[in-house]
Parts: sequence; structure tokens; C-alpha cells
Amino acid sequence: MGGKSNRGKNRKGLQQSVPNSAEQSVSSDNPVNDSSSDVHVNANEDINLNESVEVQSEVKEQDNESQEHLEKQADVHLYPVSVITQGGEKLELQLSPGDSVMDVRQFLLDAPETCPVTCYDLLLHTKDGSVHHLEDYNEISEVANITSGGCSLEMVAALYDDRSIRAHVHRTRELLSLSTLHSSLSTTLALQHEMSRNASANSNSGEAVKAKVAEVEKLGFMENDTDSLPNFFSSPSKEIKCVESIVFSSFNPPPGHRRLYGDLIYLDVVTLEGNKHCVTGSTKSFYVNSSTGNILDPRPNKAASEATTLVALLQKISPKFKKAFREILERKASAHPFENVQSLLPPNSWLGLYPVPDHKRDAARAENALTISFGSELIGMQRDWNEELQACREFPHTTHQERILRDRALYKVSSDFVEAATNGAIGVISRCIPPINPTDPECFHMYVHNNIFFSFAVDTDVEQLPQKLALEELSKVKTTGTSQNPSDKKENNLPNGSLKVSTLDGSSVPEKALSSDVPAEAQLAESEQATYASANNDLKGTKAYQEADVPGLYNLAMAIIDYRGHRVVAQSVLPGILQGDKSDSLLYGSVDNGKKICWSEDFHSKVLEAAKRLHLKEHSVVDGSGNVFTLAAPVECKGIVGSDDRHYLLDLMRATPRDANYTGSGSRFCILRPELITAFCHAEASEKSNSGCVSEGENPSDSSGASNAEELVIVEENTATATIDAQDSMDGEKQKIQECCSHSESKATKEILFNPNVFTEFKLAGNTEDIAADEENVRNASLYLKDVVLPKFIHDLSSLEVSPMDGQTLTEALHAHGINVRYIGKVAEETKHMPHLWDLCSNEIVVRSAKHIIKDTLRDTEDHDLGHTVSHFFNCLLGKVQAVSAKDVPNSTLSKNPKKGHSGNHASGKSSTGQDKLGKGGYARKKQSLYLSITSESLWTDIKEFARLKYQFELPEDARERVKKIAVIRNLCQKVGITIAARKYDFNAVAPFQVSDILNIQPVVKHSIPVCSEAKDLIETGKVQLAEGMLSEAYVLFSEAFTILQQVTGPMHREVANCCRYLAMVLYHAGDMSGAIMQQHKELIINERCLGLDHPDTAHSYGNMALFYHGLSQTELALRHMSRALLLLSLSSGPDHPDVAATFINVAMMYQDIGKMDTALRYLQEALKKNERLLGEEHIQTAVCYHALAIAFNCMGAFKLSHQHEKKTYDILVKQLGEDDSRTKDSQNWMKTFKTRELQMNAQKQKGQALDSASAQKAIDLLKAHPDLIQAFQAAAAKAGGSGGSANPSNGGGETLPRGRGFDERAAKAAAEIRKKAAAKGPTQALQPLTQLLNIVNSGSTPAAVNEAVDEGKREYSGDVSNGVKGPEDQAPVGLGSGLAAKKTKTKVKPTS
Repeated sequence: MGGKSNRGKNRKGLQQSVPNSAEQSVSSDNPVNDSSSDVHVNANEDINLNESVEVQSEVKEQDNESQEHLEKQADVHLYPVSVITQGGEKLELQLSPGDSVMDVRQFLLDAPETCPVTCYDLLLHTKDGSVHHLEDYNEISEVANITSGGCSLEMVAALYDDRSIRAHVHRTRELLSLSTLHSSLSTTLALQHEMSRNASANSNSGEAVKAKVAEVEKLGFMENDTDSLPNFFSSPSKEIKCVESIVFSSFNPPPGHRRLYGDLIYLDVVTLEGNKHCVTGSTKSFYVNSSTGNILDPRPNKAASEATTLVALLQKISPKFKKAFREILERKASAHPFENVQSLLPPNSWLGLYPVPDHKRDAARAENALTISFGSELIGMQRDWNEELQACREFPHTTHQERILRDRALYKVSSDFVEAATNGAIGVISRCIPPINPTDPECFHMYVHNNIFFSFAVDTDVEQLPQKLALEELSKVKTTGTSQNPSDKKENNLPNGSLKVSTLDGSSVPEKALSSDVPAEAQLAESEQATYASANNDLKGTKAYQEADVPGLYNLAMAIIDYRGHRVVAQSVLPGILQGDKSDSLLYGSVDNGKKICWSEDFHSKVLEAAKRLHLKEHSVVDGSGNVFTLAAPVECKGIVGSDDRHYLLDLMRATPRDANYTGSGSRFCILRPELITAFCHAEASEKSNSGCVSEGENPSDSSGASNAEELVIVEENTATATIDAQDSMDGEKQKIQECCSHSESKATKEILFNPNVFTEFKLAGNTEDIAADEENVRNASLYLKDVVLPKFIHDLSSLEVSPMDGQTLTEALHAHGINVRYIGKVAEETKHMPHLWDLCSNEIVVRSAKHIIKDTLRDTEDHDLGHTVSHFFNCLLGKVQAVSAKDVPNSTLSKNPKKGHSGNHASGKSSTGQDKLGKGGYARKKQSLYLSITSESLWTDIKEFARLKYQFELPEDARERVKKIAVIRNLCQKVGITIAARKYDFNAVAPFQVSDILNIQPVVKHSIPVCSEAKDLIETGKVQLAEGMLSEAYVLFSEAFTILQQVTGPMHREVANCCRYLAMVLYHAGDMSGAIMQQHKELIINERCLGLDHPDTAHSYGNMALFYHGLSQTELALRHMSRALLLLSLSSGPDHPDVAATFINVAMMYQDIGKMDTALRYLQEALKKNERLLGEEHIQTAVCYHALAIAFNCMGAFKLSHQHEKKTYDILVKQLGEDDSRTKDSQNWMKTFKTRELQMNAQKQKGQALDSASAQKAIDLLKAHPDLIQAFQAAAAKAGGSGGSANPSNGGGETLPRGRGFDERAAKAAAEIRKKAAAKGPTQALQPLTQLLNIVNSGSTPAAVNEAVDEGKREYSGDVSNGVKGPEDQAPVGLGSGLAAKKTKTKVKPTS
């Protein structure tokens, strides 16, 4: 929405906006055009080397011609409209006819000239002289046609009332604070760079560069990632104070006789000059009254200061206020516009400032906190969430503009609902909201607040752990002759989150209740209380039906809130449900687990329509009385007609079929993911039909979009660890598949519709063949998951096509491929040969197991013990808490009584039914020191048991020592909502954490806020166009998607970040580096705000910014961004990850380009060590390192070393790709080039030409200064002595396309190509001892020869075809994942001396 306004005279519209910093850093004297000539677009993988240069020039010509056309097209729907403010000033807004008056008000609220004005009417003056009064909910097009021009708006002061004047005071306080300005470190860095560049403009530029870069050298190699915690937060910007205080006066409320004069409120104001004023807010204006003491004197004071806004009044009575307010507006104006926009649902931060900032008096904050509303409206009626949501769904959506309005309304209502539900859940868990059924047992309490229905879900995983262990023991004793396959037995023992077997008194149900042949009656209790698994599934099902969007079929708004160990499910209230019995209006499905099933023709037709879109089959089931019903949904779903006569479908826990790989008693809610169903249907359809949905019939098991998507060649800057884009491509693929399936429906209908009630306790009707076929279908989908999708995913991980950085991105990558997290144990088992992947999976299993245990512990903890409990738990997890006395738990101030021996009692076994402790004082006192009974030993025993039973994964004995401490604590904090102090922790201590380190516990929310499908379709189409090199078309599509998303979600949304990333890519390809930086900066800001400061996507955004700045030869600024990227990567993945090694290569290339070869070599050597350790000595990424070293030695004139390293690259590529691969040939050509140069130098030496002693001396000094380099080279020589070493089994021969770092799957092939091209030049045979090394460095390098060689290298590396060798920089940077191909020697053209 905010993107369509120029936001006043001095503000740019967001579509064209750039941070000041980026505008400055891309100043006119930068050789943008020069650098663009080095950028090449590899439009298609099959283009040969010579053609690529021609294609590039064509694309550039095409782009230059169409640039103006693009801008016009992107903005064609915006029209200038002038606005006359109350003060008579004139502004100009860019408006669209579809904008509502609310949009215009928002634009004016953001413009510096009108930001303090809140209470006004808008008049529209048209060309013919007529005047229209605009209502807030009008669209401008409904009132007048602004497209003809000549229209203007006028702001006319309106009268305040009680509500609007309070809103005005609140807005004023907001304006006077910088807390709403979220400045990105990138903006700050660019501003600092610009200032320092201006300051040193007259000094020697080379020296200036070296001085700056010296600071960045302190990056180090991240041996100790705890060191990075204190550096996480950039120093907070200085607060600008405008006024001492503005508070509501104790004269309020105005007495009756003053109300008759229009007095609404009184404010006490203390200015910076120390003057105290009492201000009257009346219906017309604000003025200073004459009150001085404790008696109200309502007369205006002698100075007669009066103004229509509070800011204007304060400017009159306080000169210091006037000056400071101007500074605040300037600070906000200098920021990027996105930095001023509020994020609707900001992510929780797991780190807090350290030392903890002082908590200062703030009367305004105190006043706001006085009213405990838990999300409800204080004035006026409570919002009817359900009515709002369903009314929005009923909006017309035939035209483009109608769809945008509908999507925007749905997004806004859903976001508001989630916010209100979160606040309400906090009230429920804090016992501030009373239940509506107080006489029932506590775990069954239900709550209604703010028209939202709340109920608790129980964590059956934890509760069943002791039962599962007992069952396991029993099964060991009674090994039957007909024993199953061991893997089946394991699977059947899974406590997969669903069986509700705990009784109300906390005792366990007898073991027979866990058997799979339990009759439906015995399982009735299961449906009476939600479990974690059923709540998750219900949310997924609700989302699926919402996306199916069947007219006349409705779902409730829903959110799941985890807070302080409790899980609360929040839903909008079904109309009429609280007034009568729900069974009266039940028309479809069953409320008693299938004993009685209801059915209605009208309802069934709607459900059937949704079922077709969700691949569900119409089938027959039998109820308890033997009646047969035809359903198209799970039996336990409930179709209810509300009192508003709408058809609601509830309890969608199984919107996809059961997972046939998990059919044990504890796995009722183990269902397949919708992504898998979609991929499976796609695979089936492509096999059975000739409609050409999949070009080569390859199994589209991965979410990257089947084989046709892999054909696409896009160079993807943001290597976002298979998160956003993997999801995008899944969604895009869903659509393709749905279309595809519709083509082939006649041929393949049976294969792509699933019966959701097979493998359940419900009795199916129909002939046995049909039932068997239905079961076979589900079995096939489950086998497809196990036998096709999982191996493909593991292969993608091994070849770095998908490269998750942390637990969150790993989970998202699994989900995007249709794999449930319960399979993570299998993924871990299969990736043992890749240390970083094994660490990632095992750490995730540890964190997920620990999460259940800490939440169980927190549920049983009173408020005053929460800090102690969390710190003690963290100490047990990562410290060495062994003894039982309180002295061994230094941060515990509780009971000093010795703890009872843990003796195998599992932490998980302690809990009775989830919520028992709420409100039971005696019980709580008895358990007050329960958390003290946990020790490191007992906790890790529980974690290992949990991992074994839930994930079938045996954690190694030394798991405690092997876990990555920072990554694990970060992941656990994010999952539980804990915030800890950002300080350095000593993990070798007994108790690394103090109580004071635990700063907060925040709610963690899951929701189903809809996204704009139209924009996603445009992005998908744009990707295809970009892949085909059609830059103009791609630019238009991405711009249009950006505009739509701006209108629907506002700028703070990860989909908007997606658009910005692709726009940056298009501009980069087109050679517009400054434009690329503008878009990339937007993406960075959005990622920081929507995903978190240390999300891997944010790290990759910093890496991409660095690459773009480097492309503009602003290497020191680039290195500062790289420094931040490395710090963030060290937090999410730790130092051992291929992305870190790839980033080291990029950093090395930047140092190399400014002539700091010593630093460059250190980074390259470190990258080589990492890749050899993590990926193996014969992985393509290792070859990339060798090639980078070859280039570095080439720049130093050490051509023999270059040749040796390139030989190693060549050997790896021959082994992995074969001799005929273009990359192998490239490497061979590089070897020839280096050999030729070496021979030339030797020839010159023999001719007796003078050596360049300075160059030689520099190399000797370098090696003397860094003996570690010599040792590293000697170690490498020893390794390289044998020919090559064994092949890395991870690559499984054949396909080793290391695509970038998990960036957009659809761009995978492209990124692979880039990596290969970058890789296609690489390693060394036996390295020589130091004396030979020095001889090589010294060998015959005259200044002329060295310069000539380096220049030749530049030309080659800049993409000129020389000796048939093509440089790899015709590739764009693929985020942190790729080598800095395009940049390696390019900027050498501009010497730093």
C-alpha cells in the first residue's frame, strides 16, 4: 500500500526508493557502466562459450531499449494528485484510482509535513470545480476520475472527540520517539562509508582503503562462535529527546461544566527548558491553560498559545522542542522508507541487549500498560472475528482490483486475529481470563475472550514416554514368533504425538488401550482433547481448505500459541455455538468418532468440490448402526450450519491421508504432507498421461519443481537455504500440478484421489477391491515418500543443491519436499558421511526432544521460578550439573534440600495432564523445586530416549560433547520463545547460565494467514522469463507482483522480500548494479524485520549486498557486509558449514582485489580446510577452493603454484564430471595458460632479464609473516603426494550439481552451473617445500612480465575469450554459496596504489 505515494515533496515512492546511503554510494563517478560490461547473463545452460558474449550484448541492448518502457509500465496506474494541507502547503501524491481514502490517509500519516495531523476531513476538488467529501471507506474511483488530471485534495480540520483526541496524543508520543525506526546495519554502514569517503576525498585514496580494510581483517576464522554473541547488536542509535514528559493530567476527566465548553482532556507537559504547562485538549484545538497548582484554571494563559495539533502547540511554547523534532524528522527521512514501517507480526528475538539497558521512568508507557485488555478493544463493541473473516471471503473477486481488495481485507483481518489471539492466550495462560466451564477438570477448561475461543492442547509425546518404554520392555520379553521386520516394529512403537491416553488423575491407561485393535468406543476419549499433533494437523487442514476456496464452504480463523510450556488453540467463535448444542446443527461428519454420522446433500456437494481440489476421494463409510454414508472428507470432521446460515467445516485433522509407513497405535495423526500428495499426483499424472506435464518423466520428488523446473537456468543471488523459495516453488508447482491433473483427469483420476479414512478405525463400506485399491494408493504415496523423495532429498543435501543452515531452514526444506519431520532420524542416518549435515540433523533432534522436556518442566513451574527453571535447564543441557545440593546450582535460590535421586525417572514422566498445576496452590508448593531434580545426566538420558522413540535415532554416547552449543541454544530459544542475554558464555563451566541471563519468555505462534496467490503466480512466471533471459518481461512481472503485494500485505512481508531479490537479480543481469543494490537493500531490511536479525536469509542478504558493492569497486563497504554475514552464519550454523567456506572464498577474492594477498591466502586456505573436512577432498566445492588458490597465486606471479592447484582442480573435475564436461575443459585451458606463463617467465629469466626484487621480497615477507601458510602448504603437499585420494562417497558419481546455498529450487540448475563454472578451475599436485616455494615465487618475474600476466588474467577473467579459455565471471554471484566468480580479478583493472 505504501508503495504508491511520493510521501511528500522530499520522499520517494517506495517503488523507486533507495536508502540515502545506497544513492550516495552509487554516485555518478562510480563506473557503473564499466562494471556492467563484466556482467554476463548465462541465459541458457546450453549456450556455448563464444555465443554467451553475443547473447550478453543482445540482452543488454534489449534492456537499454526497454528500460524507460519498463518504468512506465510499472507505474502506469499511478496519477499525480496535489494535496493542500491545513497550513496551506502543497504536497503531491501518486495515487491509483483503486486506492481507498484510508490509503490516502496512510500516505499523509507518513509524509513529514502532515505526520502530526490525525483529525481532518478530505475534500476532493475536480477539474470541473465540483467538491466531494470523501468517506474513509470509499475508493477514489467511486467519487471522481483522477486519471483525467486536474484533481486536488484538501485537508480540512475536523472536530476532536474523546476517542480521536486520545488517538492524537498516542500518535504524537509515537512521533517523538525513534523506537518505531528500525534502522538496518546495512544502512548505517553505507552512511558511515559515505561520510568517511567524503572526509578522505582529498587524501590518498589507496591509503584510505587500506586503513579501513585493516579493521575488517579482525574477522578471524570464528574458532569460538560464543565470541560473536556480544557483537550481534549494533550500537543503538542515540535517542533524540524533544520533551521531558507528556502525561494525562490528574485534572482528568474534565468537570461537567467544562465539558459544555468542549474540554476533552488535560495534559501535563514538561518541556526541555524545564517549564511546566497544563494543556487543554478541546474539540477544536490544544491550548495552554492557566492552571499552576492543584486547582484547575481553564482560561488560556496570557501567551494565548493555541494550535490544532499538539506538535504545533509544543513548537510554539518550546524552541528546544522545535529543533529536536526537526532532527527526528530528518533522522526518519534519512532512513529507508521500509525502516519506518511496522511489521505486523515481528519475529521473537532469542538474544537481548547485554548489559541489560536501564529501565527508565516513562509515564506514557505506564499509562498504556494500566489497562489489561489482552487484545480486546477498550472502546466500542468487541470485534466479531468470524463475521469479519467470512464477510471478507464473500467479497467479489472477479476483477483484478476486486481480488486485491479481497486479499488485502483477508490479510488484515487474519493478522489482527492472530495478534488478538496471541494476547488472549497470554491472558488465558496467566490465569487472568476465567473459563466458561469452571466445574470441569482443568485440562478441559475452555475460554472465550474477545470473541475468540481458547482451549488447551496436551503434549502426549512427553506423557507417553514412560508408557512407551514399558511397552518396549514388554515387547522384548514377549518376542513372538511372527515378529515383524525390526524397522516396522520401531515404527509401530512411535509415540507420534497423538494418542490421548492420560487419564484425568495423571495415571496411565492400561497397556491394552494402546493396542491397535481397540474398538472405537475405547478411543472416544481421544477426540475430547486436542493434542499437539492434532492441533498442528487441524491448522494445516484449515489452511488447505481455505486455499481451496470453495464458495459457500467456510472455515474458522485459527492460531496455535505456545507460551510458558502450554499450547493454546485459538479459534474464532462459531455463530450460535455458545447459545445451543452443536449436535443440533451438525449436518455432516461425526462428533462421536463415527458411531453416528450425519449427512446432507447440500453440504456434501460443497465438501466434494473442495475434495477434488485437495485430491480426496468420495467414498463410503459405515456408522455404528450399520448405515452407509458417502463422504468426501475425514469421518471426524464436523459440518455445521451456524446461526448465520453459513456452512462451516471444522476439525480437519486429516485433510491428507494417513502415512502408511506409520500405522502403530500411537500414530493416529501421522499423516502425509500436502506437498507430498501434490508431488506424488504430479509423478502419477506424468507417468499415466501424455499431456506433457513433466517433460522427461523424471520423478518430481523434490519440491524444486520436477525436471522441467530444473531445466530453468536462473542465477539466484539469495541462497536462502531452501526456505522461502522452496516453499514458493512448491506453491507454484501445486498450481501446475492442479492444471496438469485437470488435463489428465480422465485418464488418471483414480491414481490421484485418496481416501482419507483408510488405515483408521473407521469402517469403510463398498467392495473389498475398492477398499484395497484405496489402501494401495495411500501405501504407494507413503512408499514414494520413503523410496523416492527421501533418497532424492538426501542426495540434494549431499550435493549442496539444498543447503539448510539451521533447524528452522532444515524443517522448511523438509516440509517443502513433502517430508514430515518425524523422518529426520532417517535423514541423519543417511548423511553420516557429511559432518555438517549429521550435526545439523542430530542437533535438531536434540533440540526437539529437549523442547518437549523443557515445556513440560515450565508447565509445572510457578511464575516466580521461571527464570531459575530456564537457566537450570540450560545448565543441565550444556553445562555439567551433577550434584543434588543447591550449592551446585548456583543460580537457584530455592529449596536447599537434597534432591531425590533421579534413578531413571524421566523428566517427561513427572507431568500429569498438561494443565494440572494451574491454580492448585498446594500441588504447586509440593512441586516447587521440581526442576531442581533435573541433572545433566538425567536430562540427556531423557533426550536420548525421546530421540530413539520419536525419531528412531540413536544419539551417540558423546552427543553431549558433540552438540554445537550456540546453534542448539539458539534453536531451542526460538522454539520455546526464550530470550537470553547476548554475552559471551563459558560452556566449559559447570553452570554457564545465570538467572540474570534469562531475559524473557515470549509466545511462539503458528497461524494460517493467507498469502496473495496472484502475486505468487506472477513471481513464478517471472522466474521462467528470467531463466530464458527475457529481462524486460521478468522485470515487468516482478514489479507487478511487488505492487500487488505492497497493496495486499504492505512492504513488511517475506513475499515482498522475494520480489525484491528477483528484481535485484534482473537489474544485476542488466548491468544496473546500483539498481540491484537498491532492491537488495529492501530485501535485507524486510528479512531483518520479518524473519529475524540472524535468520540465514538475512545473512545471505548481507552476502549479496557485499557482492554488489564489490561489483561497484566499493570493496571496503563490501567487506563490512561480509563481516556481518559471517557473524550471522556463525550463529545459525556454527563455523563448520560449506556456506561459511564459500563465504571465505568471496572474502578472499575481495582482499585479493585490493592487493592484500596475505589475508586473501589465509581465507582461501581456511576455506580449503573446511571443504576438505566437511565435503571430502574430491567434492566440487573443494575444487572451487583449489581454483581460487590458483588464481591468487597467478596474481602474485607464482605461476608454477597456480598450475599445480589448477591440476588438482582438473583431477577432481575429471573424476566427478568426466573429461568432456565444459567445466573440465575450462580447467584444462587454465592449466595450459598457467603453464605457458610459467615457461614465459623462465625464458625471460634465462635471457638474463632483471627480477622484480620488490615483488619477490613481498612474497618472502608474506610467508615469513605467516608461518601457518607454509605449514598449510606443506600439509597439503603431503596430502597431494598420493594421487588424488579416494572419491567422496557422498557424490555418488554422476550428478554433482552443487547449486547455490539452498536458494530458489527453480533456479537450481543455474546455480549449479555457476558453481560448476566457478569450480571448473582448480587444485594442486604435491606442493613444494618452502625453499622451492620461494624459488617459484621468485622465478623470473620481471615487472613487465608480471604486469602483463596479471593483465592477461584480468582480461580472461573479465570474460574475454583468450586462447579459447572463458573466464567464469559470466556468472552472477549466487549469494554466499557461489564463488565470487564474476569478481575474482575484475577490479584489478583499477589498481589500488
